[in-house]
Amino acid sequence: MENEKHHSTNGVRKPSNTKGKKMEVRIKILFTSICHTDLGAWHGENEAQRAYPRILGHEASGIVESVGEGVTDVTEGDYVVPIFNGECGECECCKCPKTNICTKFGVNPMKRVMAGDGTSRFTNKEGKPIFHFLNTSTFSEYTVVESACVVKIDSSISHGLKKMTLLSCGVSTGVGAAWNTANVQPGSKVAVFGLGAVGLAVAEGARARGASKIIGVDINPSKFSKGRAMGVTDFINPTELEKPVHEKIREMSKGGVDYSFECVGDLDVLREAFLSTHEGWGFTVVLGIHSTPKMLPIHPMELFDGRKITGSVFGGFKGKTQLPLFAQECTRGVVELDKFITHELPFDKINEAFQLLVDGESLRCVLHL
Repeated sequence: MENEKHHSTNGVRKPSNTKGKKMEVRIKILFTSICHTDLGAWHGENEAQRAYPRILGHEASGIVESVGEGVTDVTEGDYVVPIFNGECGECECCKCPKTNICTKFGVNPMKRVMAGDGTSRFTNKEGKPIFHFLNTSTFSEYTVVESACVVKIDSSISHGLKKMTLLSCGVSTGVGAAWNTANVQPGSKVAVFGLGAVGLAVAEGARARGASKIIGVDINPSKFSKGRAMGVTDFINPTELEKPVHEKIREMSKGGVDYSFECVGDLDVLREAFLSTHEGWGFTVVLGIHSTPKMLPIHPMELFDGRKITGSVFGGFKGKTQLPLFAQECTRGVVELDKFITHELPFDKINEAFQLLVDGESLRCVLHL
């Protein structure tokens, strides 16, 4: 993985300002982990991600090193997790209980600099700017983020800060999709397409909500043993079927599942997920990143069968107001975060961590700085 787009922070200065500027927070990163979105950005899978040099990474936990003018909700020494989908608390969307979108600091892969003055907080050895990534840039010893993108973690659970890293993206995205976006009900039937960390987090969320049947769909058989630990009750490997996946799921669930979750980012998979739900009330949630310009593979008239489809960003969680409560639920064991950490490495082994993800061997590899 050695090339001009390398994601390592070798040669990168820690943010040069003594403090974050107005409404900014500087964080000393203690733990960070790797998500498929980081991998996709490294590979330059879509135009929005092709901005280099850039510091990737968006799942992390750390300690506040300093704060800029106007920051009141966190202070030096606080334990925090950065979030890619911020919450300013002031815009029309933040004030609306129906959405977790933030007009000012929502996820934006095109954003490369800080909102306050349009400049970067990173420089290389020659003093030239290095771009930010997804409001966070956590593959660095220090990072600077807008205060809207920082969530304080209760000091009583600071001993579990390593696990809190997973709340920055993967686990929150998957569990939240089951809890907030779909509102999975006890006794319901669920199909999860793609058993990576996000898909398995969906399964864990559905299990916690009392789903009676959770069908996992993946072409990698090694994911099945991991899935059982997350509550998956049945498995389908599409390469072993002689019929479309949705037909098999309809047979297994007697007409279709109540909820399906597409966690792959593939249009053909999305169509199978949509058709696998029960007519009249089936609900499909899209979580996979679709980087191609192709449109939805659904005919408008198919929506007249009563099936619904929606997307979910960060699991529907309003980061600053709702994530602390979710963190407390995790510490009580409602969601078991330990099951998602399959590997741990020092940060200088980041290339090995990426290879584990590429090979499908890891759910989350936590890197410690």
